[in-house]
Amino acid sequence: MKVCEIFTSIQGESTYAGIPCVFVRLSGCNLRCTYCDTRYSYEEGEKLAVDDVMKRVEQAGRRLVEITGGEPLLQKDDTDQLSRMLLDAGYAVLIETNGTFPIGAIDRRVTVIIDVKTPGSGMSERIDVTNFEHLKTTDEVKFVICDRNDYLWAKNIIEKRGLSGRCTVLFSPAFGLLEPRKLAEWILEDRINVRFNLQLHKYIFRPDERMV
Repeated sequence: MKVCEIFTSIQGESTYAGIPCVFVRLSGCNLRCTYCDTRYSYEEGEKLAVDDVMKRVEQAGRRLVEITGGEPLLQKDDTDQLSRMLLDAGYAVLIETNGTFPIGAIDRRVTVIIDVKTPGSGMSERIDVTNFEHLKTTDEVKFVICDRNDYLWAKNIIEKRGLSGRCTVLFSPAFGLLEPRKLAEWILEDRINVRFNLQLHKYIFRPDERMV
């Protein structure tokens, strides 16, 4: 598999925010979001055997692992193999995907986090809405909100697809584009059932710092 980087940090997002986590960032992405903060993962990386990736995770000494990208489902077979190995070894496994590839065949023990692309990303037309039908109660759906239009668009999606009753729904202000307080005020005003989500790692470390 082609791996961009493997590192340990504080999980900055999702319901696991604040927990030390090993990140396996795979190379390659099929999207080009306007606010992407990991453009280096489009091309950078080295070929590693899945067994070697597993060894590096074991050496990190943490029990929470996130497989991310780029887009990890571009390397679906390797991602599936790695996630099964980790799960069988007793790790908690998160896979963060942009939702443009099918998630139905992912091991049910995995917590899938779909990063749904809003209009502000420039990629909203690429999402596969059929993936919502495969969500488990332990899965999560994240919307990165750039502006009021994104907020209303995301609000419509969760209402139309009944997402709040299926899984955890996360609303995140796009870092540097939308003030966190503004998004919080909209959520409170509309009384919608979502979880406010900040990218903690960008407040703990430098926003442009890698492997954190």
